[in-house]
Amino acid sequence: MAPRVIWPVMSITNMGLEMKQTITIMTKLLVIEDSRFTRDTIKGIFAEAGVSVVDASDGEEALQLARHSKPDLIILDMLLPKMGGELVLQSLKQDPTTANIPVIIVSSLPQSNAERLTNGGAIGYIEKSSLNLMAGGQNLLGLVNGLLKAKGQLTTV
Repeated sequence: MAPRVIWPVMSITNMGLEMKQTITIMTKLLVIEDSRFTRDTIKGIFAEAGVSVVDASDGEEALQLARHSKPDLIILDMLLPKMGGELVLQSLKQDPTTANIPVIIVSSLPQSNAERLTNGGAIGYIEKSSLNLMAGGQNLLGLVNGLLKAKGQLTTV
């Protein structure tokens, strides 16, 4: 069975402020990628892990989908037609309906862009060259799980 991506929700119980962690399955991912091959490969990897995936091939479509589908996580490429990834990220973080959705940048651009993009609201940056998509996607799932876990936004099973 493929690893499942899950989303933690913290709740307060018993008036004694006891913290309890409730786990729910991440149900929806938005992949924003202009390369059909990369987009379809990422979609397949997450679909096999039990996640519903919607996708966009340009920045304008991505913003519309993010607002309407309200995904649990967004994977965002930087080099996009119509509206670049950095502007998409900025728009997502300024919109109250999408501001709290975690965004992971997956790009061919060098790692030197990572600090600027994480300061702009992304929770992490993954270079496409490190994905090894042809090897079944375990590397991508591991990197995404690791980033979300490090930010306190994900636990894995």
